[in-house]
Amino acid sequence: MIKTNADRLQVDSVVVEKRKTGPALRPPEKFYPRMLGYLLRYVVESIRDDYSELIVITDAIPVEKRRKVIEKAVKQTLSSMLPDGVKYRVLHHASKSSSSLQVADYLNWAIFRAWERGDRRSLDLMAGMVRSQFEIFMNGVRYYY
Repeated sequence: MIKTNADRLQVDSVVVEKRKTGPALRPPEKFYPRMLGYLLRYVVESIRDDYSELIVITDAIPVEKRRKVIEKAVKQTLSSMLPDGVKYRVLHHASKSSSSLQVADYLNWAIFRAWERGDRRSLDLMAGMVRSQFEIFMNGVRYYY
């Protein structure tokens, strides 16, 4: 499926080295909104076409508290950056029943493997689909754990 649709797939990612995350930013209600904000802002600003609605689809997050934190972060970020009149929706689908989420999971897994373990094999196979890998704390030198 990925190979068949490679010319239509595009991935942007934010790479976070968690041990460089300061204690004040570690709580999920702070961490996820900030990281999602960086990613969403980049993606939304790169859209060149006119659009009247933006739909963000996440995996069905099983823990209700975490799901609410992430959904709130997405909504706050979108409402602050989208042009007037552009509507948005946040949908949660189970990845086991969504081929699009499975593809996104696989591409992000390949990015993770490359960064975490130095295993670029899967990422190299999909290099043309990966538009960005932004290392958020690239210039950070302090490790908190």
